[in-house]
Amino acid sequence: MRRATPDLLERTRVMVEPALVEAVGRLSSSLAVPVRYHFGWIDAAGIPVPNPRQGKGIRPTLALLSAEAVGAEAEVALPGALAVEIVHNFSLVHDDIIDDDPERRHRATVWKAFGAGDAIIAGDAMMVLGLELLLDRPTPPRVAAAADLAGASASMIAGQHMDMSFHRSQAVDVDLCWEMVSLKTGALLAHASAVGAILAGAPDQTVRRLRSFGLELGRGFQAIDDLLGIWGDPSVTGKPAGNDLRERKKSIPVAVALASGSRAGERLADLYSREWLDDDRIEAAAALVEEAGGREATVSAARDCMRRAADALRGADIDAQVAAELEDLAAFVVDRDF
Repeated sequence: MRRATPDLLERTRVMVEPALVEAVGRLSSSLAVPVRYHFGWIDAAGIPVPNPRQGKGIRPTLALLSAEAVGAEAEVALPGALAVEIVHNFSLVHDDIIDDDPERRHRATVWKAFGAGDAIIAGDAMMVLGLELLLDRPTPPRVAAAADLAGASASMIAGQHMDMSFHRSQAVDVDLCWEMVSLKTGALLAHASAVGAILAGAPDQTVRRLRSFGLELGRGFQAIDDLLGIWGDPSVTGKPAGNDLRERKKSIPVAVALASGSRAGERLADLYSREWLDDDRIEAAAALVEEAGGREATVSAARDCMRRAADALRGADIDAQVAAELEDLAAFVVDRDF
């Protein structure tokens, strides 16, 4: 019987969270405080938080499912699930500094609560910790998984740098924007979707198919995330309305609008040339992105990504039920309200 996505996410939480708490405990006491704060376990004063608000655990769930997809037990993927979740969260801590974001999950970001210096070092420690968890026992599958995670992390960092460079450009080529998304978001989700199979010793062809699924999932995820960055409900996103426009990000819908050659695109470019957008101009910018076709094109592109993700699984030699559960998880991730 196919397991519902909420049940899979809860299974991941029960399996991964205690091991994640133990893993963070390896850090020095001073470094562990901002990391525990980031995960929502404590407040800025170090007091435990009851029922902390946390992420959904998509990446570790993908890791566990990818092991089951090739006939292994979910526990085989636990080191990979922990590592990818920690590395993902390292990227969030650093992204919040780069983007000057004051809030995440409805409370102050790590850099706001502890200062940028402590946040940078805490993020660095998380990146190293993720690799250490895989290399504790350097078996061939774990070494292969660590190498794959290192490559995905390098791609993610390169994508972040591309994203930063877009801020210095008046217009961004849409294809280049998609390349950035593939690196910044797609690479780590591709790794998460394959790491369980790597740890289970699955054939390279199967690993490649699972990785292709994750890459397309990552591209679709980021497309919807970009829409949420403009039209998302702050009570859901945990960030101010129109936050990406306020920061004048060259997200996918914005890149489409700026490249549209339309009057709306020209007016959006004029708004983006300003040093500050107040609430009225943010609302106007959102309307211009939609008028120039940015919203519709991004929704359509996200659906195309999901079709390609499903095609990758259909060509893979994996368990049919788990393949269906992976597709359900992808739909859960991408079919978000905005």
